[in-house]
Amino acid sequence: MDYLLSDIARIVGGELRGVDLRVREVATDSRSVVANEAVVFAAIDGKNHDGHNYIRRMSERGVEAFIVEKDVELPTKGCGMVRVESTMMALQRLAAYHRSRFEGVVVAITGSNGKTIVKEWAARSMPESVRSFASPKSYNSQLGVALSLIMLEGNEEVAFIEAGISQPGEMERLERMIRPDIVVVTSIGDAHSANFGSEQEKIEEKLILAREAKTIIYSREYPSLASRIEARYGDRELIDSSRETVDDAMELNDALMVDAYHVQALMRKLGYSVDGAIFSAKVAMRLELKEGIDDSIIIDDTYNSDINSVIVALDALHLQSMGRRRVAVISDIRQSGMEPEELYGRVAAAVRKAAVDHLICVGETIAMYQSLFPRGTSFYLTTDELIENFSRERWAHSVILVKGSRDSRFERLSRLLERRTHTTTLEVDLAAMKKNLNYFRRHLPQHHPMVAMVKASGYGTGDVEVARMLQHEGVRYLAVAFADEGVTLRSKGITMPIVVLNADEESFDVMVAHDLEPEIYSFHSLDAFRRAVHRAHREAYPIHVKLDTGMHRLGFIDDEVDLLGRAIHHDTALYVASIFSHLSSADVPAEDDFTRRQIADFDYMSQQLTEWLDYKPLRHIANSAAIVRFAEASFDMCRLGLGLYGYGYEHNEELIPVATLSTRIVQIRTLARGESVGYGRSERTERETTIATIPVGYADGLDRHLGGGRWEVIVGGKRARIIGRVCMDSAMIDITDIAGVAVGDRVTIFGAERGNTLEDMARVLDTIPYEIMTSVSSRVKRIYTER
Repeated sequence: MDYLLSDIARIVGGELRGVDLRVREVATDSRSVVANEAVVFAAIDGKNHDGHNYIRRMSERGVEAFIVEKDVELPTKGCGMVRVESTMMALQRLAAYHRSRFEGVVVAITGSNGKTIVKEWAARSMPESVRSFASPKSYNSQLGVALSLIMLEGNEEVAFIEAGISQPGEMERLERMIRPDIVVVTSIGDAHSANFGSEQEKIEEKLILAREAKTIIYSREYPSLASRIEARYGDRELIDSSRETVDDAMELNDALMVDAYHVQALMRKLGYSVDGAIFSAKVAMRLELKEGIDDSIIIDDTYNSDINSVIVALDALHLQSMGRRRVAVISDIRQSGMEPEELYGRVAAAVRKAAVDHLICVGETIAMYQSLFPRGTSFYLTTDELIENFSRERWAHSVILVKGSRDSRFERLSRLLERRTHTTTLEVDLAAMKKNLNYFRRHLPQHHPMVAMVKASGYGTGDVEVARMLQHEGVRYLAVAFADEGVTLRSKGITMPIVVLNADEESFDVMVAHDLEPEIYSFHSLDAFRRAVHRAHREAYPIHVKLDTGMHRLGFIDDEVDLLGRAIHHDTALYVASIFSHLSSADVPAEDDFTRRQIADFDYMSQQLTEWLDYKPLRHIANSAAIVRFAEASFDMCRLGLGLYGYGYEHNEELIPVATLSTRIVQIRTLARGESVGYGRSERTERETTIATIPVGYADGLDRHLGGGRWEVIVGGKRARIIGRVCMDSAMIDITDIAGVAVGDRVTIFGAERGNTLEDMARVLDTIPYEIMTSVSSRVKRIYTER
């Protein structure tokens, strides 16, 4: 985009105040903005943040242009501002106008599932000679679509825009912005169904996107969707992708095969060859975060290389750094449609904006434009040359972005940088975690504070990476179990308040030294922590007082509240930041009366304690289940635990499991009838049986009680039972009835697929998801993805 503020005011119906500046980029997240004179900061008063509160901070970073919906003063005389009634509506009007000037083909992708992967596969399957655009990550919301369209340069031949809805009325606004030429409807299913009365109502809403489209691509694999499309849009070009075939896609399950058919049909419609189409589950992953050598973190995006994805990846590098050194490795960009000098000039500008400390460029073309890049940039003609000059010291204590095209083969560099090489991985979808967070936020008042539980290493998912995301998302507090967990977070750059729930006297001095805030649950812990604060010569140190309302684990009881009030009444060393309690049965409907009694007791006891203070601490008792089931429990703040990770008090279609435990087959062999498998010869084959060995065992978190057919893994979209006993480091699975399985194929131990979820496994083991998640060994490599 390239507009004067006066142009924007005219387009969106706003009023220009101050200087009429030229802008080329829109930003809505204050945390991702680095000094850039061409950016306009659009202040949105959202559910969890009010962007107007950050205008002064943006001005201090060098931002001079703003779009606002409140009467605020210009930060400096050199600033310009467009005052509108609604910033969100203004951005959508600007997006619609910008789209109207675009002369290329616009492809919109919608559906219950598969939107992002279809978009990514399609964009990455385009010929290198064709300039195209794909909306970044999962920018499919009312705001995300607007920002995506505004990013269009105007000279692209094809634009792929993802469109998602969660309630009636939303698609109308998206369609007015996108005005697609081609619509791909990927699927219809249970996702985001909570606000729709029926599947048919959801279908009707999604099909609004196609009302002006010339072509609609769909699949008869979804009969109700197909029949409605054919009845409503029979006068259009309708393409049934279920007639397609894909040869080289053995690693794809049934759902991904349908997505592959959509992409292949789309490529044919656009007039491009399908021979180079990319159908790999790996390609769906965006911005994988991995633990690296020598206390480094790797942001791995080695399957794509276009200017917009480079900018998005560099933004992620900036946000993930948390005070660490930033290193970026970028390859030649094959698919741009731009003159090389313009292209690499934009890359260099993005590098400067992301404040990269050391840039490494790989490729013959990018090396020809060394003069555009910051001094100190390293250049290599090939990946082999970079690897030959590999030195651990240059990567230590850094956040490393590895960003390259497919032919750069940067995956070899990523393997060198990874700390763990275990074949078994726990993939953690941070984008799904954000959606879970926002699901619970929808049940709370606007800007309601949240405490997120990241104890036990984020319930096994990893504490630091999850904490970084939560800090970025504006969560008020993190909660850990022990002081050393909090110390680790501080050492990794987490600056937000951290509550230690199992604070013990021996750790108090360490906690004060690292600004960790204790749960105080007894007079002994109160006196001991007060002494630690005095030793550190601190005042008004925040503490969190725990009340026992019926769980009987920790906390002050009713009879102790007055005495506690007297003890802290005039205490200048301590400051009661919050008063809280713990619900024991908020997820058990049969105990609702007891839960309501706990809530009432907490209300009375906490008010009684507050009367002793001349300020009002935050009060909180609601856990994940209570946020949804007991509105009266919200008080001043809520605590989010297992629900954040996609599991909860009952099966909930709105929650997305964030963790997938997977591995690879390392050996396949065929056994005759009557042969035994595994330790103890506990199981014998009843027919000729093909078994595969997978390198995951009870030392990795695969419970021994899942052997003997009690659990089935997923191979090639099919179920395969565990045969024989689970070993310490491996297990065997029966793949007799699954055709085409090969060594190296992916095996999902648990994930998001029904029948294969963590909750399903918990039922088999007669336990809870907490126990399984926290049992996944630290030797299992964690990979963090942003889709």
